[in-house]
Amino acid sequence: MADNITPPGPLADLNEWEAAHTSDAKAFRDYGSAVRDRVREFYRLNHRHQTLEFVFAKKAQYLGLERRRMGIWEAMEFLDTLVDDSDPDTDLSQIQHLMQTAEAIRADGHPRWFILTGLIHDLGKVLCLWGEPQWAVVGDTFPVGCAFSEKIVFPEYFDANPDRSNPAYQTRCGVYEEGCGLGQVHLSWGHDEYLYQVVKDYLPEEGLAMIRYHSCYAVHHEGQYAHLQDDRDRKLMDWVRAFNPYDLYSKGHERPDVAALTPYYRDLIAEFFPAELAW
Repeated sequence: MADNITPPGPLADLNEWEAAHTSDAKAFRDYGSAVRDRVREFYRLNHRHQTLEFVFAKKAQYLGLERRRMGIWEAMEFLDTLVDDSDPDTDLSQIQHLMQTAEAIRADGHPRWFILTGLIHDLGKVLCLWGEPQWAVVGDTFPVGCAFSEKIVFPEYFDANPDRSNPAYQTRCGVYEEGCGLGQVHLSWGHDEYLYQVVKDYLPEEGLAMIRYHSCYAVHHEGQYAHLQDDRDRKLMDWVRAFNPYDLYSKGHERPDVAALTPYYRDLIAEFFPAELAW
């Protein structure tokens, strides 16, 4: 496969990374060797291209939030066009999956902002509808601009990353200061950071941390990069870990009744968000 900067996605569909993911960020459910090979190819591309320079370029491209103006529900309907029948884990639409996550959180009696966070946490995947390859939208995220942890999934693929040969980026802290806080650290580009920037003025900081760091398994699951965190990060990671099971394990056999649940979730969205947001 040609190793250029915008190859077609190596996965069968956008959700195959999630379908293959388990609670162990280094293990993948076995849907056959073809799926595992595609996941490995996904991470080969991801680890090759996610450099500090690439992240800066994507932030400059997208974080002006000038792509589109739309409300949260409209964004959910927009994301629904990404449905692909080849997902081996579920045949739910994107809206059904988002509601399934939110309903699991709701059933456990969590606050309304927590439920809403579950509903919207994947909306940053609209990046795929704007031409981004899958390896720049989904997958585990990790700090760039400092040494890559060996606890990141498939760490061997970082050998092809140009930042590996830059001594300034391969020390323990790299371009950062010890204890600077994760808000000052650039993570690999994807749907997490993008959505965080879209909604950061509207949710409690606990919900924002869930959105921003839910794919950063090296931090919240493997305990890496503690030297870059501050006290606030350590408290917020408890919330990220509380959210993580709903993100991974909400897919089930019961299909949510979208029509019946729509009034509740429209009201919930209106409680926290304006009619339109900048994307």
